Amino acid sequence: MALYKLKNVYIGNVVKRPSKTSKTPYVADIIIENDTTNTEYMAHTAALGCCGMVDSGKQVIMIDSPNPKNVCKYKIMLAKTIERGKSNIVGVDPNIAEDLVEECIKQNLISSLIDVKKYKRQQTLSNSRFDFIGLDSNNTCFILEVKNVPLADYVDCYEKERKKMDFSNRDINSKIAYFPDGYRKKQKDTVSPRALKHITELTNIKLEKKDKIRCIMCYVIQRRDVCSFQASNVDPIYKDAFNKAVESGVEVIPLQIGWDENGNAEFICDDLPINM
Repeated sequence: MALYKLKNVYIGNVVKRPSKTSKTPYVADIIIENDTTNTEYMAHTAALGCCGMVDSGKQVIMIDSPNPKNVCKYKIMLAKTIERGKSNIVGVDPNIAEDLVEECIKQNLISSLIDVKKYKRQQTLSNSRFDFIGLDSNNTCFILEVKNVPLADYVDCYEKERKKMDFSNRDINSKIAYFPDGYRKKQKDTVSPRALKHITELTNIKLEKKDKIRCIMCYVIQRRDVCSFQASNVDPIYKDAFNKAVESGVEVIPLQIGWDENGNAEFICDDLPINM
């Protein structure tokens, strides 16, 4: 039984991103696979970078646009990567990560959140809006923030260093999933100020409330080809905040989800090893 299923999936090939019609990087021109007319449509992607997996020439898996009035006919949810002749499906839509976590909570798949009594999504506390706030089985309040993790590689380093390395003999399923990823104007900046704010807020709340509250970071790794997770070395500001959060008692759940080409998601584990 699938944990989650996308409805009416389409396989498409990215022709150009940004779209020729709409210059925003959130829109791509695509052609539906096996469409003999080669008609180009616009498809929306909620993630800005997508780690290059939604660039021109890439294959993606889409659903119908949730808003029929939207200029984009489709919404990109998954990306298909090919390595040494083997394909892997990666969840690139960050918004669905919350839905996956909710399904795991409902189905008691997260070992540290069994028999949750109640929860609400998108709740404001302190200076931030968090994905989940609820009561666990012991009537302890928990705050849970979800982050999508589409990126993985054999090493977590700058691209310039990576180009000097050879991974041809490495097991293709031995990658490290890491967060955050993305573009920044200056190397000294953090990749995601929003993500940094959330983990800092959780740390501060935990330090203030101590055992009266559980603060949880859930990193949703939507790919099968990984064996561990870590805060990225490429963003030392976030990595320091992550380490401080763990030291302060913030819980970390590295939740691994696997997808297939038909849009079926399955729970793999909630205890992927964490590299500190």
